[in-house]
Amino acid sequence: MGSCLIYLLGCQAFRSCCRPSSKFMSRPKPGRALRRQFLRMSEAHDDTFYLTPTLSRIQNEIKMRQINDRDTEKAQRPFSSTTRNSDPTVVLVDGLATSHLGLDPYRNTRHAPMVYHENYSFDNWPSTHTFPMDKFRQTAYSLLHDPDTLLSSDEEEKNSNVKEEPLVLSSNHFYKPLSFTDFPKSYLSPPICPHFLHSFLSASLSREECRVIGFRDQTSRSELIERTVLEVAGTVLTAQLAMKYGLASHLAGGTHHAESARGKGFTILNDLAVVARLMTWKEGEDAHTDFSDLELLRGFYRGNDGRVDRVLVVDCDVHQGDGTATFHSVTSTLYNKLFTLDIHAESNYPHPKEKCTYDVPLPDNCNDQDYLSALAKSLDKAIEEVEPQLVLYNAGVDPYQQDKLGRLSLSWEGLQHRDSYIINKFVDEGIPIAVVVGGGYDVDVRQLGKRHSLVHRVCGKIWRKRQLWRC
Repeated sequence: MGSCLIYLLGCQAFRSCCRPSSKFMSRPKPGRALRRQFLRMSEAHDDTFYLTPTLSRIQNEIKMRQINDRDTEKAQRPFSSTTRNSDPTVVLVDGLATSHLGLDPYRNTRHAPMVYHENYSFDNWPSTHTFPMDKFRQTAYSLLHDPDTLLSSDEEEKNSNVKEEPLVLSSNHFYKPLSFTDFPKSYLSPPICPHFLHSFLSASLSREECRVIGFRDQTSRSELIERTVLEVAGTVLTAQLAMKYGLASHLAGGTHHAESARGKGFTILNDLAVVARLMTWKEGEDAHTDFSDLELLRGFYRGNDGRVDRVLVVDCDVHQGDGTATFHSVTSTLYNKLFTLDIHAESNYPHPKEKCTYDVPLPDNCNDQDYLSALAKSLDKAIEEVEPQLVLYNAGVDPYQQDKLGRLSLSWEGLQHRDSYIINKFVDEGIPIAVVVGGGYDVDVRQLGKRHSLVHRVCGKIWRKRQLWRC
């Protein structure tokens, strides 16, 4: 009975942290369900004891799918990352939040480290839905199968007998983030509101919350819940690889509309804010962190000197990253730690806009020349004033002239010049840069995957030209 009282008091504390949900506020039903919940509370030694039966079913679905799909997994880690064991950092590999090490960057003369998970995309997504869920799979397919013209141009300088090859020679060369069950939930909250995180993970968001996110009834699918956490975990790993090797890219990420206590615009958990918090974390700033969570935060790799004070998000998605901007307000724990440079279509979603550190609104049909000119001026200013120690580059392809939801007119060459300019700029400055794909919309998802693959090819060209594997 004492455990039940603690559980109910915990629920009350959750209500006070952010806007309540009608489902979460409802009184638990007596009877068999409550007795089962009590048994889980009394026998658990991890942080799952407060979760609803709905979440348990979701987690079981995910675990069973992982067991069936991951034939190459050599071992299953414990169910929860905060299981009380002698070493809670067992899920980390030399401080990296990874379940699979990709091709060793010190021996990789072909491309920068890339992060991908096969469950970023999943089957049976509604074919008429605006969000192209299969684009992540198609991006990986393009990198693994389509000839890389930038790679060919490098080889032509050495000899005339060029064999056209894809950039990535094996799916094993991708780094893979921690699984849904292994990724520490303490890495997500803060900055994500714990009540909102709980409601999402337990598939108990309200109908209105799901509508604002844009996924409606799909929001409660276990596949979507899993891939949402995986996507954040992937950006976290990409940032760590950037801190270690100077440059890394992620075949997903850039969920920049999501706020602390709500998702919006096809984004649910803000991966950029999560990375900023993890990278700038200092011991003692989270008063209620328990021992195992504290050890996970201590063991998290933040570069060789283990210290990052300022993170700059360079957001080139055609839509303003309004959600990310809310995380660096005066009242936020990321104030004076997270900064945003946002270049976007002024007339496009969202309405109204938030206040970024540097806003660069552009008129409809803005062309390559005007876009790159505005970008160069704002980027120089941001670097000089912020002096970032880590850059998160949201390389959305929706400024492309044929994008379904874009209102700008960048050509393929314009996108390539944009990516090359930004990445070269920070490599020149010696500032680690982690790349995420951001938005892109097209009814032809195969072509969209090729478009998203471009920034990874640009990263590869810069990696080879600068011989970053020697650094």
